[in-house]
Amino acid sequence: MRKIVVLGGYGLIGSACMKALSKAGFEVTGIGRSMPSAIASDAGARWLIRDIPSISVAEWQELLSGVDVVVNASGALQDGARDDLTAIHVTAIARLVDAASGSDLRIVQISAAGASENASTRFLQTKAKGDAIIASNARNWVILRPALVLSQDAYGGTALLRAAAALPAVQPQLLPKTRIQTVYVGDIARAAVAAARDEVPSGTIADLAESEAHSFPDLLASVRKWQGYPPARFRVPVPDLLLRTVARCADLLGHLGWRSPLRSTALQVLRDGVRGDPGAWDLAGGPPCHSLDETLSRLPSSRQERAFARAYLALPLAIGTLSLFWLLSGLITLLDPLRAMALLYDRGIVSWLVAATVIGGAVADVVLGLAILWRPWAKRAALGMIGLSAAYLAGSVLTAPDMWADPLGPMVKVFPGMALAAVVWLLMEER
Repeated sequence: MRKIVVLGGYGLIGSACMKALSKAGFEVTGIGRSMPSAIASDAGARWLIRDIPSISVAEWQELLSGVDVVVNASGALQDGARDDLTAIHVTAIARLVDAASGSDLRIVQISAAGASENASTRFLQTKAKGDAIIASNARNWVILRPALVLSQDAYGGTALLRAAAALPAVQPQLLPKTRIQTVYVGDIARAAVAAARDEVPSGTIADLAESEAHSFPDLLASVRKWQGYPPARFRVPVPDLLLRTVARCADLLGHLGWRSPLRSTALQVLRDGVRGDPGAWDLAGGPPCHSLDETLSRLPSSRQERAFARAYLALPLAIGTLSLFWLLSGLITLLDPLRAMALLYDRGIVSWLVAATVIGGAVADVVLGLAILWRPWAKRAALGMIGLSAAYLAGSVLTAPDMWADPLGPMVKVFPGMALAAVVWLLMEER
C-alpha cells in the first residue's frame, strides 16, 4: 500500500483530498497544526500535529521516511497574526524539496490559478515562488492550480459568496467586470488521486477550472438560486471606495487573528479575475472539470445551508455589538465611578466593597470588550461575558432587588446580552 502525506489535510481542499485518497486505497497521514480541526475533518486518517512552516529539513526527512507521495494542500490568503505567506508558501516548500532531494518522492502541489511572480497579490506571488522551487529542484512533481473552489464546506471567499447570495431581498452589485471560473472540490481530489497513482506525467502544470467564466453578479445569482431563494428584489451597487474601506478594516482585523474573506488580497484577486486554462489538464489526460451548474447540482442545498449563509454575516455583527456594549459599559463607569458607587452606598453596602465592585467590574467589562476582538480569545471572552453577567444578576438580587421592578428593566435587559454572547460562543469554530 502506497503511503501519502497530505499537508493542510483538514482544510477545504486538503480534507477532500484525504478522503478521496483513503477511499482509493492509499495509507494517508494528514499534517496540520490544530488537533480539534483534524478531528472535526472526519477524514478517517492518521494525523501528525505540526506547524508546517516550522518543520526543519531534518524533521522532514524523518517524517517522509517510507512515504511515496506528498500532497501539499496547505496555504494562507494573507499575512496576519497566525499566517506568514513566505513561510507557508516558500520556506516550507524549500525545506520539503531539500529533504526529498535524491528520492523518487512525488510532490503534488495544490497551487492557485493565476499564480505568477508578477501577480498583483503576495498570495499569488508566493504561490508562484513555491511552484518554481518544486519545478526547478524536485525530481518527481505535479502542480495543480485550481480556480475558485466550490465545496459542501465553505471557508473564506466561498463562505462570503454564499452569505452575500443569501442576503434578504438584496443582491449586492460589485465587480461587474470580473470574470470567474469555478472548480468542484471533488475534481481537485480526483486530480490528486490521479497524480498519486502516477497517471499524470511528472512535470505537469495544470489549471483545474470549468470551461466557462462568469461575472461576479451572475455567480451570486446562480448561488442564490441554488440556495432556494427567489431572485433578489433589489440590486444595490457597492461603490469601490466602500469596498476598499472595508478591506482596510479587514486587514487590521487580520492582525488580531481574524481571517476575513474581505481582506484586500481577496478583493484584489477578485478584481483581477479567477481564470484558468484547462488545456494543460486535458493534454495530461485528466477528465474535464464540472461546470458551475453541474457542481451546484452535486452539492446539497438544505435548510442548514441557508442558516449557515445568514449566520456567517450575523456572527461578526454580534461580535462587534458585544465588544462595543462591554467597552462602553466599562468606560462610562470609569469616567464617573462615583455615580455608580452612590447607587450602592444608598443600599448600605460597605465602602470598600462598593469601590472594589464598581472599579473591578468596570475594568472587567473593558477587558472582555477588548478580548472578544482577539481571535484566539474570542470564544473564551464570550463565555466570560455570560459568567460575569450572571454574577451581576446574582449580585443585584442580593443587594438591589428593587432594580428588577424598575420600569426601564435594567436587569432584565442583561438577558439578551447573555443570549448574544452564547450565540457567539456556539458559532465560533477553531481551524
